[in-house]
Amino acid sequence: MNFSSANSPQHDLFAKVEQVRRRSSKVKDSNITLAHGSGGKAMRDLIDDIFVGSFDNPILAELEDQARISLDSLIALGDRLAFTTDSYVIDPIFFPGGNIGSLAVNGTVNDLAVSGAKPLYLSCALIIEEGLPVKTLRQIAQSMKAAADFAGVQIVTGDTKVVNRGSADKIFINTSGVGIIREGMAISAHNLQPGDKVLFNGYLGDHGAAVIIARGELALDTTINSDCQPLNSLVETILDICPEVRAMRDATRGGVATVLNEFALSSEVGIKLIESALPVREEVKGVCELLGLDPLYLANEGKLVVIVPPSAAPAVLAGMKAHPAGENTCVIGEVIDSPPGVVFMETMFGTERIVDLLVGDQLPRIC
Repeated sequence: MNFSSANSPQHDLFAKVEQVRRRSSKVKDSNITLAHGSGGKAMRDLIDDIFVGSFDNPILAELEDQARISLDSLIALGDRLAFTTDSYVIDPIFFPGGNIGSLAVNGTVNDLAVSGAKPLYLSCALIIEEGLPVKTLRQIAQSMKAAADFAGVQIVTGDTKVVNRGSADKIFINTSGVGIIREGMAISAHNLQPGDKVLFNGYLGDHGAAVIIARGELALDTTINSDCQPLNSLVETILDICPEVRAMRDATRGGVATVLNEFALSSEVGIKLIESALPVREEVKGVCELLGLDPLYLANEGKLVVIVPPSAAPAVLAGMKAHPAGENTCVIGEVIDSPPGVVFMETMFGTERIVDLLVGDQLPRIC
């Protein structure tokens, strides 16, 4: 039997099957159901419509169980691979200045960038609670795509799981990222030397304060936007000016205080902060005073601590201030030889106090 005959019944059947197969899949439900995680057609429609439709790129479009990336394209950019992963469980999932989707992309991009790597590819795995509105999931996916485009990265592979109502809180996201480190780059928390300057690219605690207010537990007539943003472009500017950067880290959970304590312990040096140099918005100060919090420990999602040699500090400061992500950069302290492993602050009253590591968590589920 000639299956290629234009007049055969089989040809008509195959043509109809091909039309169905190529038809754009759409999620018809208004809320996520357990069927969307079952591995069947509902799940395929969800992936095609929400994720492939939003993240569209040639690597993802292959729809294999893994992303396949040319080694030649990676080797051309540097001599080492940087790989990171993080999970996001923030409450609420939407907040002024972003949502859990943009947070997941920017957070992973920044973890790569502060190692001196050029972020390139991300994965995205989601645990979705049954009953989540499909329009909410679509909005999160579109935010992830916008954040990835802005940062110049691609989301190339992923996974979805749906759990019973009450087994999760709306949606949890894990993102992993791959980047390439420039040849000769050696950024590490072990590199600090006495005399080095501590730079910070803007206001402390904006993200933490924004999430506190977004939770609606305080009757505050103010809005603070999260500082959620990618830092890879700013890091490239810094490294172009000063390839000898000692250390960099984004100040997320635990804030600036935690980062500096980790640096001081790793390099066995002291770090002295100047309170009068710390940039804090009046609105953030108000939230901290009301709740007994310290802005040094509040989370940031678009800020980084940079340690540079003293001779390079003026040029790095000028370069950072000229960048949109660093226009409020300032020098907030310096590295000293002793006491080793200790961070302390010179207060505005002329006294000194130790800035130690937190024992607990000031604010859970912040990212």
